[in-house]
Amino acid sequence: MLLVLDVGNTNTVLGVFAKSDKDESRYERLVANWRVSTNQTETVDEYGVLFRNLFAMDSLEVPGITGIVISSVVPPLDSTLRQVCERYFNSKPLFIEPGVKTGMPVLYDNPAEVGADRIVNSVAAFEKYGGPCVSVDFGTATTFDCVSAKGEYIGGVICPGISISAEALFGRTARLQRVDIRKPARVIGTNTVNSMQSGLYYGYLGLVDGVLELLLAEMGHDCKVVATGGLASLFGDGSKYIKAVDDFLTLNGLRIIWERNAKPRETAKAQAAPKSADKMPAKPWPGSKPRR
Repeated sequence: MLLVLDVGNTNTVLGVFAKSDKDESRYERLVANWRVSTNQTETVDEYGVLFRNLFAMDSLEVPGITGIVISSVVPPLDSTLRQVCERYFNSKPLFIEPGVKTGMPVLYDNPAEVGADRIVNSVAAFEKYGGPCVSVDFGTATTFDCVSAKGEYIGGVICPGISISAEALFGRTARLQRVDIRKPARVIGTNTVNSMQSGLYYGYLGLVDGVLELLLAEMGHDCKVVATGGLASLFGDGSKYIKAVDDFLTLNGLRIIWERNAKPRETAKAQAAPKSADKMPAKPWPGSKPRR
């Protein structure tokens, strides 16, 4: 099985893929997925226990994991997660970073600046929906990532996420209470809660569709638009331009990139391993007698 992790600023999403019955080199079936809070203060052992408990809930065996791939936008956690993978899963993870084979040229002025999750989403969107396409990820920030008809990452837009906008409203207004972010029954609110919900939902939907309208004018109206992220279904249903909501877009992108790097990694591992004729005999433990 393949373990994939998408580490965001607010949440970390995990998924486990099982191998295809027809092709042993591919992982096609998502057998489990979880969403947990991203916590930079947790230790290696705390994360290890959390991951093992998640596996136990779905009756999955930790030794069944043969590969791990991670997309992270929280650099302070990278070392912790690397140690978790090596200590609890006995596996060296593949991090999505410059130098990893994605199969997608990045035409950004400085490709190293592009967040790993944005590349992962773009790879998955182009693989599944074709190009040109735009993936909209509703996370801590809302990102719009554009892929050309040739499968090139050409850039995008980054906006404050709806949760950030809501927190600013709650924090800077003394008399406005916190409300759930949801689509109200009517645009015109008849009380403070309804009015705030209407402003948050329709105001943010206007931002999303406004940005997409401008992007489609540049990319062409045959461009496919797919949404993912925690609130993708909420805004995807109301948008004029979002045609598909794919909750597992990022997880599938991680799977695709792992498969594109699996053969080179296996080859490098085989070349690094000493041949049986070159292996030195194991040294006995101090104080023990060698076997005859």
